[in-house]
Amino acid sequence: MVMAWRRFGAVVAATLAGWECPADAQRAGENAVTAAEDAFGTSIGRETIGLYSSGSVRGFSANAAGNARIEGLYFDPVWQPNARMRRSLTIRVGLSAQGYPFPAPTGIVDYALRRPGNAPSGSFYASADTYGSLAMELDGVLPITDTLSVAGGGGLYRNSFYNDTEGKQHIEGVTALWRPTPAIEIQPFWGRSDIYDDEFGPNFVPGGSFLPPRVRRRLFLGPQQPKYRSTAVIYGSLASFEIDENWRLRAGLFRTFFDDRLTGANLLLNLQPDGRARQLFIVNAPSRLASTSGELRLTRRFTDGPRLHQVHLSLRGRGRRNRFDGAAVIDLGATTIDRPVPPLGPNFIFSQQSVDEVRQWTGGIAYEGRWRNVGELGVSLQRTDYSKTVSRPGLPPVETESSPWLYSVAAAAYLTDRLALYAGYTRGLEESGVAPASAVNRNEPLPAILTSQRDAGFRWTIRPNLRLVAGLFDVRKPYFERDAGNRFTLLGEVRHQGIEASLTGQLTPRLNIVAGAVLLRPRVTGEGVDLGRVGRRPVGQPTRLLRFNADWRPPQLPGVSLDLGVVHTSRRPATRDNLVSLPARTLVDIGGRYAFRLAGNNASLRLAVTNLFNVYGFDLRGSGAYDIIPGRVALASLAVDF
Repeated sequence: MVMAWRRFGAVVAATLAGWECPADAQRAGENAVTAAEDAFGTSIGRETIGLYSSGSVRGFSANAAGNARIEGLYFDPVWQPNARMRRSLTIRVGLSAQGYPFPAPTGIVDYALRRPGNAPSGSFYASADTYGSLAMELDGVLPITDTLSVAGGGGLYRNSFYNDTEGKQHIEGVTALWRPTPAIEIQPFWGRSDIYDDEFGPNFVPGGSFLPPRVRRRLFLGPQQPKYRSTAVIYGSLASFEIDENWRLRAGLFRTFFDDRLTGANLLLNLQPDGRARQLFIVNAPSRLASTSGELRLTRRFTDGPRLHQVHLSLRGRGRRNRFDGAAVIDLGATTIDRPVPPLGPNFIFSQQSVDEVRQWTGGIAYEGRWRNVGELGVSLQRTDYSKTVSRPGLPPVETESSPWLYSVAAAAYLTDRLALYAGYTRGLEESGVAPASAVNRNEPLPAILTSQRDAGFRWTIRPNLRLVAGLFDVRKPYFERDAGNRFTLLGEVRHQGIEASLTGQLTPRLNIVAGAVLLRPRVTGEGVDLGRVGRRPVGQPTRLLRFNADWRPPQLPGVSLDLGVVHTSRRPATRDNLVSLPARTLVDIGGRYAFRLAGNNASLRLAVTNLFNVYGFDLRGSGAYDIIPGRVALASLAVDF
């Protein structure tokens, strides 16, 4: 594969020399620090910064809460739009989330798709790192007619990881933009990712209230077989119809699925401080998780002097089907953390599989009012109809249903042209999964849970290109755990109270910063804590998360920018009983860019080092289950626009 990539790279380099670079270069100018509006989460191209991600906003998953959007419309993300079709990913919390009708607790995750322009253009990207990973990407825009343009791209990847596992991947994506009339816009899209020959690294599960012993990085001891294989696909379309100057109709329909042809888990159980353990390898039967989702929204706009009013009528729906279970468990017996494992298989005997199906329809009405230089008000009311059915081999199907009213209210006041205050309350519905296999009610579908969020804060524009946002939040959700009879049931409430802050913009004309902090007070209350089955703090939640990124352009070096990233995470519980914690750690990344011209085209060379001081530590893979974090890695990349 490496030789093939070299030949492909030579062809691309030769092709680049014959192109003229348009003014709107695509990849060479990508920079998440200069593009970020705040410190809460931004992804541009291959760069991601910020306090939050789609899987963790204020300590909870925004995707699980139903807060994923594609261009503002509801989306159920089995798999997310990939970078070949996605322009950006942004996390919206507090004041920045108030422009989105029908929110749910945590925050909004909004995916913006690439919008093909009217001029042909392209970009080439290649990278390599000291672990041996290689990447090559090619993207382009092609106008077909005056009203139709297409953008697409593909990527080839050889991935090599901190535990010396390796895998291969290719990703493709296409979007089109069609404007048959000035009032109608249709944007279909398609994306796919294939992972193959991906090896299974170990997860470490200690046999007591202690962390795993030190594990050497870049040491893979097998098994070489079996290997992970999966295919993920997303496709759909957005449509917008400006009926007249006051009425707008928008629609989005999305289909996404994840086919795992072979998955597994490599577990070192009852791990002792001296490195002894029992090794268990679990091979899962082919599984499939698929979802169809979307939203139809009609908006009426009307003005009243300096006031703008909008009323939204919305119908959302989703259907999700998950075929899962069916495992072959291979007990490899006693081992140590440095003992090789021979290949396994290739023939495995799987148990029967189960099917989990969700159907949900939600209708709602929302009002948004904006009074110029005075403030904003947003109110929404929804009624949702939710049902979930779980079918297990040899058992009758079990169903759970819920049809609650959901609502939200948010307001902002502009005290001056530079200072705004905001506050809001939101109620949502969220899935809670099924009872674990170790409970007496194993695999029983759990009821959907009602969640709530309160937040308030301010935004201060210190100067036009420097902004401070800070606020308080309080997110509450029911908490499931085993009771005295080992039944997995509702035993209390998990509550995340905290302070979040963001300072973003230009400190000087040559220095951009993105600085953020979250001070969190996560707590579990109720019978589970009283019984001693869980501690008072939820697993994996730090009380302090600090992040700082800077991009500096030295005046003595035209075209050069230097960047710094620092992330500090405080001590956090690693087990449900809170007897083991991951220690606090601080990771430092450095890098630099050089913008130049290559064969008449805009180009950018980037060098970066992550985990500069080679800090050692563990990440959680569940309560009491661990994996090591990556060490120091150097990366070099080249982006060229043509």
